[in-house]
Amino acid sequence: MAQQEQLAPSGDAWGRVKSRLRAELGEDVFASWFRGVELERLDEGCVHLTVATRFLKNWLRSHYYDFVLRLLRAEWADVERVEFRVRQPHFGTDAPKEAFRQRRSQAPVAEEATPPPLPPPLRTGYGGFEGSPLDPRLSFATFLIGGSNRLAHAAAQEVAGAFSTPQQLFNPLFVHGSVGLGKTHLLHAISWDVKQRKPEAQVLYLTAERFMSGFVQALRARDALAFKEKLRKIDILLIDDMEFLQGPTIQQEFCHTLNSLIDGGRQVVVAADRAPTQLDKLDMRMRSRLGGGLIAEIGTMDYELRHKILSKRAAEACAETRGLAMSDTVIAFLAERLTESGRELEGAIHRLRASYQLTDEPVTIEIAEQIVRDLMRGAEPRRVRIDDILRTVSKHYGVNRGDLLSGRRNRSIVRPRQIGMYLAKLLTSRSLPEIGRRFGNRDHTTVLHAIRKIEQLMNDDNQLREEIELLKRLLRD
Repeated sequence: MAQQEQLAPSGDAWGRVKSRLRAELGEDVFASWFRGVELERLDEGCVHLTVATRFLKNWLRSHYYDFVLRLLRAEWADVERVEFRVRQPHFGTDAPKEAFRQRRSQAPVAEEATPPPLPPPLRTGYGGFEGSPLDPRLSFATFLIGGSNRLAHAAAQEVAGAFSTPQQLFNPLFVHGSVGLGKTHLLHAISWDVKQRKPEAQVLYLTAERFMSGFVQALRARDALAFKEKLRKIDILLIDDMEFLQGPTIQQEFCHTLNSLIDGGRQVVVAADRAPTQLDKLDMRMRSRLGGGLIAEIGTMDYELRHKILSKRAAEACAETRGLAMSDTVIAFLAERLTESGRELEGAIHRLRASYQLTDEPVTIEIAEQIVRDLMRGAEPRRVRIDDILRTVSKHYGVNRGDLLSGRRNRSIVRPRQIGMYLAKLLTSRSLPEIGRRFGNRDHTTVLHAIRKIEQLMNDDNQLREEIELLKRLLRD
């Protein structure tokens, strides 16, 4: 009863804590890490918070623990510590096949969430000149932000919001990066946003190939002058895949159009796989003009962004497919292994979804590895070193390498340390004394105790067994 009295006002208090988190960290950080955090209970000086994924739990514990504790103490003065726990299910767990079938047969269709309808595809254009179609899924709302694309995203939003001002700040905006990192997504998002803000705006989105095709057709029809005049009346021109623009005549005419638009206060946005100075097939004048605005690079996605993209795509797939579940362990495995592009990540989720629909088998790490094996090119087995184990365990559990080697006895450190020793014995040829020395000069009996402890826990804990299987695969691949 006393605990219920303590919990009664917690809803309002937790709401105030989240408001302070949003105010002090900013909307982007709050949305990325804290929007889905929920208050579970308060007892004996401990605030229990739940999150959606193990990755999120480890990240918050290692990066925001003291910050969250300070804000909680402003509401509950007797709070001594914070515990983060993963809610169940978080995309579901890898349950047996029969459990999945039962869930599919019992779940009423009416209870499934129906996403809001997307607008129909839109073709941009002006004066009879038709641009490439816009994908309604590629908007600012669906673009996931990380350290590698933050500048490009901010610049794209600024261009979309200020394209009709007398003097644009970023003109032209040149976005470059490797394949599948979000360049086309940003160009579509700018187009959709401009049309939403000002439906009468003359927006033209073209690939370089389509521009060349249109210009060649105009030359053949002896209508090149009208073609150029139409382009120069566009309010905002967006050209994708600029690296494919070839031919001296076409480049010269495009350069004239580019100059005319920019000098006339019209916005130009260009995307390519390389920076303007590296586009050797373009002449010097065009490279100079393209480099005269803002150049925003989209770099290789880091682990956090890959995990965020996979989590979102997996959640969408699970919402649309009754019974489908993808555990955070599977998501973490894919995020660690698939590093090339966003299309690669989406393709992996599509394959796992199709596999479940066709076989009715739950999605496990084994199945995930089979399905996406061809996406993991060049990953030959290698000899595992203890340094690799320390690095991988430290990263997975959000603890410092120094803590693993220290004498600290916190449970959040002891368990990862024991797992590291277990993996060292399993995956390397090192003796128990050697493993003990590498893990902070510990005695071989300590290592033996750790190995037996983990083996015992794995017999009773499916989640721990799954985590260790994930770590083994990451270390071997």
